[in-house]
Amino acid sequence: MQKRLVLDQKQISIILDRFCYQLIENHDDFDNTVLLGLQPRGVMVLDRLEKRLEEISGVKVPSGYLDATFHRDDFRRRNIPLKANETKIDFLIENKNVVLVDDVLFKGRSARAAMDAMIAFGRPRKVELMVLIDRKYTRDYPIKPDYCGREVNTLESQYVSVEWALNGFEKDAIWITEKEVKS
Repeated sequence: MQKRLVLDQKQISIILDRFCYQLIENHDDFDNTVLLGLQPRGVMVLDRLEKRLEEISGVKVPSGYLDATFHRDDFRRRNIPLKANETKIDFLIENKNVVLVDDVLFKGRSARAAMDAMIAFGRPRKVELMVLIDRKYTRDYPIKPDYCGREVNTLESQYVSVEWALNGFEKDAIWITEKEVKS
């Protein structure tokens, strides 16, 4: 299988630092801001971001995990049922600035579903999207990230693989690989 490195551990760290400074610039004192990691993979990004943001700013921003499985428009169209993940939000988002955090923006379906799912916790004042990787030219919905680590041009036959050392990989890294063809 052919792999092409998109971001290495150092570059990911630099991007997370940049995200923190952008958030500080755009959200002043964070009094009215919350962060939501999209389950399952956005949670890994959120955990790192939240820790680094607290180190840089000295502020602990309210954060949680959001599962949008049952809000997806393709939920009933799959051969194998999707498995839901935990939603962990112990605050209301009514009139808050919400930053949705995910690893890869592909078709836009997860981000759209997340916007539907978060309404159960209140009506936000504003919603922003933060992603490590934006797979340009692949959108099914007109969704664009407000914070983007790297834009990549990919084909439908390719997959963006995000590897975290915490999940057993040697180092944090993001790769573009060819999807396996089943014969």
